[in-house]
Amino acid sequence: MDATDKRYNDLNTYLRNRFGCRVQKITVDAGMTCPNRDGTLSTKGCVFCNDRGSGTGAHERGLSITQQLEQGKAVLSKRYKAKKFLAYFQSFSNTYAPVETLKRLYREAVSVDNIVGLSIGTRPDCIDQDKLALLQEMAGKHLVWVEYGLQSAHDSTLSLINRGHDAACFARAVEKTQNRGIKICAHVILGLPGETSAHVHETARFLSRLGIQGVKIHLLYVIKGTRLETMVREESYRCLTQTAYVDLVCDFLERIPSDMIVQRLTGDPHPHELVAPHWSLNKGETLSRIQAELKRRGTCQGRLS
Repeated sequence: MDATDKRYNDLNTYLRNRFGCRVQKITVDAGMTCPNRDGTLSTKGCVFCNDRGSGTGAHERGLSITQQLEQGKAVLSKRYKAKKFLAYFQSFSNTYAPVETLKRLYREAVSVDNIVGLSIGTRPDCIDQDKLALLQEMAGKHLVWVEYGLQSAHDSTLSLINRGHDAACFARAVEKTQNRGIKICAHVILGLPGETSAHVHETARFLSRLGIQGVKIHLLYVIKGTRLETMVREESYRCLTQTAYVDLVCDFLERIPSDMIVQRLTGDPHPHELVAPHWSLNKGETLSRIQAELKRRGTCQGRLS
């Protein structure tokens, strides 16, 4: 694909423009948990999440933050010729710990050579003023993204998937985070049970009204050990086809602001965990089909925003 014909505002271009070189995220497992897992809200978690919480298992293997980052740097510098890196705290909810613990973890990460910033995945109900003050302090010297999981703007959907918070909680977290030098990214999932294209369009419009800087778009794929797997086995949930997913992504992109940074257009399931859909393993084809559909429509990110 010709980079000059890209019809959405992608993260790699943003990072290259900011730092003058290829920048890659390195996934970090900090050994966190989640209020939707530890009994605070629930012990079941979201229907799509297993007991690893999208983690790598690195923490259980005894690897420190520094060791994980050094290993990631070795791989990504060779694969992508990357020269700088972001530490991506991904597993579970990475503000769900005492502030002193978070301070130690975040500071360790940015002390590693060529780590230029943090991406911190968390829930909108796992933030408070003290934690935001810490992130604000970090953002004074480093690029800091906080990634809040929304998944859908529809409370009925959030209840169905056992999120444990509503859309208003997400909006409040965004409001508290703004004007601190912290960049905000929302996670959304397409293909959630009961949702139609109209639901997806409204989620895009909801995010557009909040003034956030980024979004990650995920496919709802099914992994082993989740309640969603049971729903598939019982035939109460059916995964999106690749064509349907491509159409929804393009619809979503059209309805968000043109300057919002698109950090992801689909997910990366672990092959050994994936139940369905199997087409989700072919990420390159999905991305190519999204670009082709945008071109076929003669459209781009922000056209309908």
